[in-house]
Amino acid sequence: MTQPPGQQPPQGGFGDPFDPSQGPPPAAAPSYGYPPAPGAPQGPYGHRPGPYAPQPGPYGQQPSGAYGGPGPYGVQPGPQGSQQPAPYGAGSPPPDPGGAGKRRGPFTGKPALIIGAVLAVVLVAGTGVWLATGDGKPAAGTGGATGKPSGSAATGKDGKGGNDGKDEKVAGPTAAELNAGRKPGEAKVLWLRENGVDLPQYGEEAYGPWFAGDTVVKAMYRTVSGYAAADGAEQWTLALPTKLCAAPTLPTDDGKIVVGIEDNVSEREASCSVLQMIDLRTGKAGWKKTVDRTGMQDGLSNVAMAVSGDTVTFGRTGSTDAFRVSDGTKLFGKREDVCQPYAFTSGPRMIAAVSCQVEPTDPVRQQVQEVDPVTGKPLWTYRVKDGWKVSHVFSTRPLVISIQKDEEWAGIVLNDDGSLRSQLITGTGNYAVRCGEDSVEAGGTLDGCAGVTADADRLYLATLPEVTKESSINKVVAFDLATGRVLWDVTGPEDQNLLPLRMEGSDVLIRVEPSYRRGGEVATVAPSGGALKTLLRHPASGAATEATLFRSKVAYVDGRSFILASRISADDDAEEMAATALMVFGR
Repeated sequence: MTQPPGQQPPQGGFGDPFDPSQGPPPAAAPSYGYPPAPGAPQGPYGHRPGPYAPQPGPYGQQPSGAYGGPGPYGVQPGPQGSQQPAPYGAGSPPPDPGGAGKRRGPFTGKPALIIGAVLAVVLVAGTGVWLATGDGKPAAGTGGATGKPSGSAATGKDGKGGNDGKDEKVAGPTAAELNAGRKPGEAKVLWLRENGVDLPQYGEEAYGPWFAGDTVVKAMYRTVSGYAAADGAEQWTLALPTKLCAAPTLPTDDGKIVVGIEDNVSEREASCSVLQMIDLRTGKAGWKKTVDRTGMQDGLSNVAMAVSGDTVTFGRTGSTDAFRVSDGTKLFGKREDVCQPYAFTSGPRMIAAVSCQVEPTDPVRQQVQEVDPVTGKPLWTYRVKDGWKVSHVFSTRPLVISIQKDEEWAGIVLNDDGSLRSQLITGTGNYAVRCGEDSVEAGGTLDGCAGVTADADRLYLATLPEVTKESSINKVVAFDLATGRVLWDVTGPEDQNLLPLRMEGSDVLIRVEPSYRRGGEVATVAPSGGALKTLLRHPASGAATEATLFRSKVAYVDGRSFILASRISADDDAEEMAATALMVFGR
């Protein structure tokens, strides 16, 4: 195919890009993407795990730098013989017992229990975090720092979330205590909240933060709580009958969300099959429905939820059900087709990941579609090259898709009509976009990742840190969406990782993660590159506490930064209850 005038052929990518001279494809006609040619340089995920993987270490281990520094286990070997540094902080939470036996690769996001040692691996993948998707809404992205150590049956946890009565009361830090050492120019800890939720033996994942008016909401296990964004006063708490098991990244514009909860309290037999609507402004529970998941393939599938307009989708392998958020009316379900959507994006634009399989023994082929959120009908279809799977959506406008084939990764950019615009030419770079899993099929949502965002002309990605014995440094790299080529990069401070979150006006909003002795920051960089400009510098006196918020999710709203631990786990119930779950910084 002849290249458009002035455009260079992609290197190590998908082959020929879409040729505008041929005209756009028909509305529902599939277009085709072409993954990197054999021998081309690996993309962001290469054959390396993410840099934020807490390695086994004794509880109470003192940190030594943001990611580097010798720990009791030294540097751990990664796949293909690569070496990964042990990060700072105390030990890391082990996984849900149900996570045992899952394939663990370089992109794995949920913790895993390995021969009695505690290992948490944080993934590489994802959409412009919903801490602000390209649609300009508040969003939450994942940042990172190790959490408190995990518990065991021998240290006070009964394995069922109950307290054995042997733990003494433990008090977490207060905002006043953390602000006592605040220096000029540093923001305040406006407020913080302890976990306060008694959890099962291996801890639980947190959901949120979600925003509804002046209320910020977090959810964990069987509890959903709303707080006043300004001062942290508890507005309401809703107790759920069973455990939270799935949730969208965004609520509706009028502050409603639908979450997935399990159908019973059994650890081994519970199914993530019950939908519960919640009004986040009032804390009132609304309609409730059970989705039939009796099919073998359905019952074993992970769940991916999303909200678009007044529609909530409950996706899983081979089927998706959609309901009206306001009243629970079913809008659409399984298609009469060999191609079934299994995950969608939240926000104004509903993008679907679709799997096609004629017979159970046939290879699976995947597609990307834009879907009408009311009818479920595709507006256009883009067919992914055979053998490649959709892992996440980086951004919905512009539309940037992350796809994978085994250990290979590629990023593709689509036009609004679903035709191919460009591919990312990543060369030998290693990137550090972080989501809950390496792909939506492995669990989590199609969107909701940190470390990536986009504007109309560029995509911004975080790199893996370059680690030495003395320090760790990473960059943010800008790609030209017209050509897929790198335009510029900006380097972060030593031992403080940079993660793009969303666009702040025309600038890129960036999370500067804390080290043990230096507080985190919220900063911006111009779309043309240049130096970081600090918007909010978190106090160094609160750095140690901020760093304990495991794989923190970050939202910057109305000049305040909201930092939520993505998972809570501790040695005993008292520590667990007192663990800091949410910190808020501001002027």
